[in-house]
Amino acid sequence: MDYKRALLFLSKLKKNNNKDWFDKNKKEYDEIRKEVIEMVSSMIKKILAFDNSIVGLEAKQCMFRINRDVRFSKNKEPYKANFGLSFNRGGKSSPFAGYYLHIQPNECFIAGGSYAPMPEHLAAIRQEIDYNFDEFKKIIGNKEFIKYFGELRGEKLQRPPKGYEAENPAVEFLKHKAFLMWHEFDEKKLHEKDFEKYCATVFKAMKPMLDFMNRAIEG
Repeated sequence: MDYKRALLFLSKLKKNNNKDWFDKNKKEYDEIRKEVIEMVSSMIKKILAFDNSIVGLEAKQCMFRINRDVRFSKNKEPYKANFGLSFNRGGKSSPFAGYYLHIQPNECFIAGGSYAPMPEHLAAIRQEIDYNFDEFKKIIGNKEFIKYFGELRGEKLQRPPKGYEAENPAVEFLKHKAFLMWHEFDEKKLHEKDFEKYCATVFKAMKPMLDFMNRAIEG
């Protein structure tokens, strides 16, 4: 994939975020999008080498639309100036925790986890942490986890969630409303020959945590 061309297009789109400009440049967008689809297909194969839960996943199920939903937003710009790619069993709208790649000028990152779990799934993940805290601690204390993510991220409650005491040894993790792994990288990395391999390596480092969360979500 020609990432340089993609980043340049996104930079121009950010400066010209309107329908007239996009319509005039739709042909180039379609060409870049085709390259993105091919890259995503390649990434799916790399993920399948260590995670067979995404068997059957297709590239188009991974790609978020470039059109923004502006109905309830103060920001009325019609387009996103990024490519957001979710590698998740069942596709991007699935409730399961999954992998994510974000390509944007000066803001590239690899992430994963559960961003906005449904209340029942959030409760299940918290219970899994409470019941299996030793296993959880081993996962977030693993050297590969620390190397790429440092720590588990995500918005948190100020107080323990209902049903849990402040003295619970897992309380700081039980306060989480989202469970995220985040790895930023310089966009220059995109131009390196082994970028997709590098991305797959980071994804693999988050798999134990995804498995832990998805076990809870599955019930």
